[in-house]
Amino acid sequence: MTAETTAGAGAGLEELLAQVPPGETPDLHGAFPRLEEVQLRALEAWGERRPVRRGEVLIAEGEPQTRLDVVLSGRVAVVEGFGTPEQDVVQVHGPGRFLGNLGVLTGEPAFVTSVVVDPGEVLGVPAERLLAIAAAERAFGDEMLRAFLVRRWLALGEGIGFRIVGSRYSAETRQLREFAARNRLPHRFVDLESDPSAERLLQQLGLAPDDTPVVFYRDRLLRNPSPAELAEMFGLREVDESQQVHDLVIVGAGPAGLAAAVYGASEGLDTVLLDAVATGGQAGRTSSIENYLGFPSGIPGGELAERAVLQAEKFGARPSVPAEAVGMERREGTYVVRMSDGEEITGRCVIVASGVRVRRLPVPRLEEFESTCVYYAATPVEAQQCVGDPVVIIGGGNSAGQAAIFMADHAAEVRLVIRENALDEYMSRYLADRIEHDPRIEVRLHTVVEGLEGLEGQRGRLQAVVVRDTATDQQDRLPARDLMVFIGGIPSTSWLPESVTVDAGGYVLTGPGAGGRDDASWPRLLLETSLPGVFAAGDVRSGSVKRVATAVGEGAMAVRLVHEHLGTTR
Repeated sequence: MTAETTAGAGAGLEELLAQVPPGETPDLHGAFPRLEEVQLRALEAWGERRPVRRGEVLIAEGEPQTRLDVVLSGRVAVVEGFGTPEQDVVQVHGPGRFLGNLGVLTGEPAFVTSVVVDPGEVLGVPAERLLAIAAAERAFGDEMLRAFLVRRWLALGEGIGFRIVGSRYSAETRQLREFAARNRLPHRFVDLESDPSAERLLQQLGLAPDDTPVVFYRDRLLRNPSPAELAEMFGLREVDESQQVHDLVIVGAGPAGLAAAVYGASEGLDTVLLDAVATGGQAGRTSSIENYLGFPSGIPGGELAERAVLQAEKFGARPSVPAEAVGMERREGTYVVRMSDGEEITGRCVIVASGVRVRRLPVPRLEEFESTCVYYAATPVEAQQCVGDPVVIIGGGNSAGQAAIFMADHAAEVRLVIRENALDEYMSRYLADRIEHDPRIEVRLHTVVEGLEGLEGQRGRLQAVVVRDTATDQQDRLPARDLMVFIGGIPSTSWLPESVTVDAGGYVLTGPGAGGRDDASWPRLLLETSLPGVFAAGDVRSGSVKRVATAVGEGAMAVRLVHEHLGTTR
């Protein structure tokens, strides 16, 4: 179905249109601003007016959004599941509002359908012109981006998009949910354990519970797909492996990698950005970053990552996920990064920004519960899993503190367990103050975890966490259906060759102290590793300050040093 198609074949089209309520959807969050006359006149120079008729599809779910449509007259309904027995009107828009979502800028397919209710006229602006318009019409560009980000946030919260059907206690289902959530893909989880519609949906698809997890999107059905298959469906893998040599390959898409991608691409380098799971890194898994410059009220880590990806793509960088690096070698003056799927990406320079992987809790029975009840992030997905449950959070740093505050709004009980004697020993004072004054959060100081207990007869279902007070040596049993662990990380450097020197903790050494080749003709640069042209930035680098702002700064600095290196080798 193209955007110009009249959807007369849609199931119950007239019945659907007849049920559309009068008026428009109120704009309660700033997601559907109404453009002013002066903005409309400016956009006309970039687009084309055209009449539209009742039932005409302007944006088709599952297809790329090739233009931005602005309603000039008439009304347009946004429909989820258009043409199916479960189609539902989620929004109605009138004159002055523009349609679409972030996919207009990123190339993702649409997650909903926009269909004309009352005939009128629209102004269509080709998607490839939007970035130029945003630069020329700064006020409109800011308004458009802000609206798209809010729409994505609303879609994620309301469960609009494709469906993941499976059990909340299935490791495979959880992997799909986490991948979708961390990549900010709008979706709805249909839980076999609690959602009465799950069985009906499986019967309609001719499937049994044992066939799950499944992903259902328009006319496509994927049985137990891998994250890579989801990425292909939604256009998250943009790197062309057939291209011979890139100027810059960035491994890791946390704050350091994203900053390097923005600055590298904006300064004319052919830049690719790879990450094993999702853009955003550890910061992308944080519910709110409150100490990052320029955001006095805080910003969700996922939104910060979303904004950075849009910036990088605007300048021509190509992010790709999932793209897990498993090796690197030097070949004919370039570096070849080997991927887990067998592909190879070649670059003149490499920035190692692979950050850290989560540190697992060293207690018995962890593996039994890890795929179902143990979490290493606190995002809306984890909150949805833990609604009404008693939750235990382990860790004394900022990530654990943010998780405790966030989960207090969702869980039945929140207990924060830390080994330190004071809450602010490793946690920012502003977080410690907030936790100390929050009656919903119980803090256990100088306490360690010694064991996990499960529900009798239900494997993988957590019941309690056994802890010990190191000051009194008293053991206690904390009720818990879910466990969140934030006890630091281990540097993600296993993919690097032995010729890249690391410190005793496994973090990458840079600068004059990095070792490697001792050649006076090769003055090692500040963030350069023991290999010429290979740089490290962010948490993976030895001696780095583990903060978002410093990671961003190092990513930008690394690009400046890449230019210096290329200037001496070309």
